[in-house]
Amino acid sequence: GSRETAFTYAVSAAGVVNAISRACREGELSSCGCSRTARPKDLPRDWLWGGCGDNVEYGYRFAKEFVDAKEREKNYVRGSEEQARMLMNLQNNEAGRRVRQMLTLSTQDSHGRAHVSLVTCWLQLADFRKVGDLLKEKYDSAAAMRISRKGKLELVNNRFNMPTQEDLVYVDPSPDYCLRNETTGSLGTQGRLCNKTSEGMDGCELMCCGRGYDQFKSVQVERCHCKFHWCCYVKCKKCTEIVDQYVCK
Repeated sequence: GSRETAFTYAVSAAGVVNAISRACREGELSSCGCSRTARPKDLPRDWLWGGCGDNVEYGYRFAKEFVDAKEREKNYVRGSEEQARMLMNLQNNEAGRRVRQMLTLSTQDSHGRAHVSLVTCWLQLADFRKVGDLLKEKYDSAAAMRISRKGKLELVNNRFNMPTQEDLVYVDPSPDYCLRNETTGSLGTQGRLCNKTSEGMDGCELMCCGRGYDQFKSVQVERCHCKFHWCCYVKCKKCTEIVDQYVCK
């Protein structure tokens, strides 16, 4: 029930929307075709709308029915931990689908002859990396929830706003990823390379969880002094460098 689980469910649901929407456009499914999204209002009048776009509407509907089926097939005791986890998963599935649905754009292609040029536009999903980046932001701001006696999720801390349908939620604190724990799947951070000068997640202070770190020297061989020779290959020399590296205790 952790926020890491929340992210996993959300990105998986978004992936189903992505795959089905693209498959519809490419004619791989008999149950759907190109997108029938209405023409955007801000599209110039002389541009054509109607190229074969990603069918995000069908992808969303399919993913909602397919992905949520596992959660809805069981009846849990109202107010139980199992029901809390089910409601959490449904919320995060929906958040993933909505984020994938939001990140669409109109793409275009110019074609024609001589001085006449036509522009045709259609709906296309944005790169999935953008979905992952936005869901990572949602992960960072995920809301801690608990199950009420009425069988609904409520905020642990009422000072925060209730999450929207695009937000992630979790019901259990994250395990301690500093230490190895095979039950939770944590590999721990002992022996991990870290960056001594970084104040971010890769920095030795955070990565090593306050246990400190060891320093050692490493020999690195890299290609250098590369030159292009006509025609057509690149010839490089090998440069050897001794660098300081740090690993968590």
